Amino acid sequence: MTQRLTRARITAVDTRDIRFPTSRRLDGSDAMHPDPDYSAAYVILRTDAPDGLEGHGFCFTIGRGNEVAVAAIDALRPHLTGAELGAAPADLGAVYRALAGDSQLRWLGPDKGVTHMAVGAVMNALWDLYAKRAGKPLWKLLADLTPEQLVALVDFRYLTDALTPEEALRILRRAEPGKAEREARLRAEGYPAYAASPGWLGYSDARLASAARRAVAEGFTQIKLKVGADLEEDLRRCRIAREAVGPDIRIALDANQRWEPGEAVAWVQALAGFDPYWIEEPTSPDEILGLAAIRRAVAPVKVAAGEHTANRVVFKQLLLAGALDILQLDACRVGGVSEHLAILLLAARFGVPVCPHAGGVGLCELVRHLAMFDYVAVSGTREDRTVEYVDHLHEHFTDPAVIARGRYTAPSVPGFSSTLRPESLRAYAYPHGAVWLAERAQGVA
Repeated sequence: MTQRLTRARITAVDTRDIRFPTSRRLDGSDAMHPDPDYSAAYVILRTDAPDGLEGHGFCFTIGRGNEVAVAAIDALRPHLTGAELGAAPADLGAVYRALAGDSQLRWLGPDKGVTHMAVGAVMNALWDLYAKRAGKPLWKLLADLTPEQLVALVDFRYLTDALTPEEALRILRRAEPGKAEREARLRAEGYPAYAASPGWLGYSDARLASAARRAVAEGFTQIKLKVGADLEEDLRRCRIAREAVGPDIRIALDANQRWEPGEAVAWVQALAGFDPYWIEEPTSPDEILGLAAIRRAVAPVKVAAGEHTANRVVFKQLLLAGALDILQLDACRVGGVSEHLAILLLAARFGVPVCPHAGGVGLCELVRHLAMFDYVAVSGTREDRTVEYVDHLHEHFTDPAVIARGRYTAPSVPGFSSTLRPESLRAYAYPHGAVWLAERAQGVA
């Protein structure tokens, strides 16, 4: 189905530094990041269209440095203010290539780091705007595009030794039969999720056990534990978690890049008695050969990575090197929806399940759209697929993620679910929002 929209011109690009003091309760704490304040470098795009709709997007950070991400979004403003938006979503492929290819800003990457995350924030805001104007949730807008329109969104530079446009078309056309049936099942059954909240490293043993039991009672069939700081602590915490959930619930482990490759192998082998399903980010996200070596050594424990992978080119190399069992796409790390599509197609080409990362503020809201689109229109399966879920900060969004019986329900509200509530934008603006003024008054900010 081709979606045509009236043209519009961008009239304003507003940016905000939004931070939540999650470090006070140790939410999000892990072996490498013990005190995160979940944050969003936030952008709002306004146009001259009479519908008055706005595009909202953000890139996720964990506190200090969020202002740098905001500055990177601001640096893209000359590309945006006054720019005319095309009449079809497929036109956004050219917009992505223009933003990512800025001849001076790309020097700071290219295609990685803060400038690339800023491109992702802007592109996600544009997709949010297009989906709102089309009256569809993003996953549905994407699923309704033709294979040819989807392929036009992808930048195939540096990918064609692993994925050509012709191969991408074959993947998408192969998924076309049964799309309507899969969409109906998605709306009726939702998409599998796993619970990450029980396993924050800063939680007490009692809190870990109760949260793990609660996750099982709520219908989750997988939980995740942070590991990597102290082996004896990890052994004890894995024992507590396994006793709490029983033998049939999957337990994933996440080291958040803490180990050298050899250390990772020894550590995972020491924890193997608790039957871990995967080990996530066991070493540097750029250690392609190290990840491949770890994967060979720790099987049948799976290796999962990708939340810090910079771009589609590095994902291609991880897949070519046989370094991943699970690909963990992140909605705010790469260059937005167009690059996510390239990564989903690469994963389908190599037959690797995509289990998106969704730990930080707003990530659950976004990645459910990408996973659901993948199921309906790309991979055509939910087998061995699951999306991370954390149980905080959703109340700040106008279209929050909803879990029922351990599954994400399919969003029905038009857009990318990326819009923060106006009152949250005011209260959590850094450093002068009411929450941060109160923190400083108490001497804790």
